[in-house]
Amino acid sequence: MEKKIREYVMITLGMFVVELGVYFFIVPSGIIMGTAPGIAMAIQKIIPLSISLLTLIINGIFFALGRILVGKEFSWRTVYLCAAGSVFLYIFELLYPSGASLTGEYLIDAVIGILLIGAGQAFLFSANASSGGLDIAARIVNKYFHIEFGMAVTIVGVISVCLSYFVSDLKSVILGLLLTYFNGIVVNRFVDGFSRKKRVCIISKNYEQFEDYIIHGINRGVTIYRAIGGYKKEEHPELCTILDNREWAKLRAKIPEIDPDAFVTVASISEVSGIWNKGGMAEHIGMQ
Repeated sequence: MEKKIREYVMITLGMFVVELGVYFFIVPSGIIMGTAPGIAMAIQKIIPLSISLLTLIINGIFFALGRILVGKEFSWRTVYLCAAGSVFLYIFELLYPSGASLTGEYLIDAVIGILLIGAGQAFLFSANASSGGLDIAARIVNKYFHIEFGMAVTIVGVISVCLSYFVSDLKSVILGLLLTYFNGIVVNRFVDGFSRKKRVCIISKNYEQFEDYIIHGINRGVTIYRAIGGYKKEEHPELCTILDNREWAKLRAKIPEIDPDAFVTVASISEVSGIWNKGGMAEHIGMQ
C-alpha cells in the first residue's frame, strides 16, 4: 500500500509539472503543440470554453481508446492523471486568470514549456503512466508499430498540429511543428536518463568480498568470468554486475575499503530488460 501511495504521489507530481509548462508557458506563447491542451487551444478559437474543460473532454475521448487498445491497468492510471491534469489547469485558471506571459517573450515561453512538459512526460512514461490525450495515441503507436516513444510522440503531435491549420495561420503551425519535434527529443533524453544503468566489471584479489557486498549489501546479482591476462597469462576472476546510478555510487564508495588497487571498468547502458527489473537479485545470481 505504501509503495502504491508513493507511486501515485510521484506521477501526480509529474502531471503537475506537465500542466505547469502548458498553462504558464505554452498557452501564453499561443503556439499550438501536439498535446491535448494544444488541441484544446485550437478548439477554443471555435468553441469558447475553458482550456481545462476542453482538455478534460479530449482526454475522455482518448481514454476510451486507451482502455481498448493499451490495457486496463495503464488506462485506469491514465484516467486518474487526465482528471488530475484538468484539475491542475482549472486551479491555474483560478489563480492566474489573465494567462499572460511570465517572460514577455513567446519563444522563451515555448522553450521553457517544452522542457517542463518533456520532463514531466518522461517521468510519467518511466512509471508506465501517461499525461493523457495524445500521449495515449503515441503509446498506441509505440506498442503496435514498435516506434520509440519519443518518435511516436512526434508523429502523433505533427498530425494534430497540421490539423490545427484550419483554425490557425501557417506561421503558428510551423512553430508548433518545430516545438512538437523538439518535445519528442526532450522526452527521449529524459527517458534515457531515467532508464540508464551502469555495467561494472571488477578484477581484484578480493573478488569474493566484492561479490558478497554486491549480493548482500546492494542486493544485486553478479556474474563471474574467467579472465586471463595477456602479459603474464595469469587467470583472474572478473565480476560483472548491472547497477543503477544510486547503487553504483554505493559500490564506488566501497571500492577503496575492499581493494584500492582493484581494476574497475564502468560502461553506461541505456536500457535493461528481463529479470533485472523485477527487484532484488540475490536469488538470481549469475542471471544478469
